Amino acid sequence: MNRTVQAAAVAGAAYLARRALRARIGRSPLWPLPALATPVSGYSPRRWIPARIVSRTEPAEGVLLLRIESPEFPEWVPGAHVDIRLPSGLIRQYSLCGDPADAGAYTIGIRLIEDGRGGSREAHAQLSEGAGLAVRPPRNRFALEPAGRYVFVAGGIGITPILPMLRAATAAGADWTLLYGGRSRASMPFLEALSAYGSRVTVLPEDESGLPDLAPLAATDPATPVYCCGPEPLVEAVRSAVPEGVRVVVERFTPATSTTRMQPFTAELRRTGRTVEVGATETTLAAVRRALPNTPYSCEQGFCGTCRHRVLAGEVDHRDELLTETEREDAMLLCVSRAAGDRLVLDL
Repeated sequence: MNRTVQAAAVAGAAYLARRALRARIGRSPLWPLPALATPVSGYSPRRWIPARIVSRTEPAEGVLLLRIESPEFPEWVPGAHVDIRLPSGLIRQYSLCGDPADAGAYTIGIRLIEDGRGGSREAHAQLSEGAGLAVRPPRNRFALEPAGRYVFVAGGIGITPILPMLRAATAAGADWTLLYGGRSRASMPFLEALSAYGSRVTVLPEDESGLPDLAPLAATDPATPVYCCGPEPLVEAVRSAVPEGVRVVVERFTPATSTTRMQPFTAELRRTGRTVEVGATETTLAAVRRALPNTPYSCEQGFCGTCRHRVLAGEVDHRDELLTETEREDAMLLCVSRAAGDRLVLDL
């Protein structure tokens, strides 16, 4: 074997060795220690779909309506919502309010919240017609189940997931009624479209009639599901107004209020060998970020899944609106959930 061949063989062997070592470290960042189970990424594993805003309208005061198109958009059913990545990198969730039969197009409505966390202000200021936008595929925790009759209750921008439900219920031949409340008629989108349903729809602007009269809900039959989307006070009022045994299906703007008392606990970060103390008045995310500042997050309300991580040991007090019961068996959202006991072990 001449020197040229020997050199090539040595170089090839070195390349293969380096490649194998990189792969081994990739499987276990703490190699040569034993590998842990594959961690849940800080970001949702669902891919981002590149899309484009093809129209921007304002159907009511303070409401932005966007039609977004992409040939990669999957099908969806009423009640679904999508994650939108705003230009700043913030991730926000919006219900789909268009027609599921409109292939390749999603429609979302965004209410401007002046004193909010900034997502709606950014959307109103920067999302213009023709702009590109990143969208995650739809997910649905508010699906419309088959029934012969429905009662729908919407508060403000909470009409967005309800609107396609009305179309679906009508197409299925189901009987239904809608109570739709808002600050004023001028601030309530889709009133013209809803007028086509006649007496099935009761519009209750607060500046005309005060807080919505939910007394009619007391006559709801136990076999009739009630679908409600709106602010937490409306959700709780609906729950109180319906008779015992009536199923209320809800979609919230903010996480449900937990009655569990906040207690301090210890979080062990197994991969990095660190331990943090989580105070009674702080979130798990805040405590973890003291030790690991690059831990990703976005909505801080348990909706987007950006701060989802694997739980290796300990019982979790789940307070999110995202994870399924199966997912909750070994994962949590750091922004809202915490330990049900005095210790958690996280795959971080």
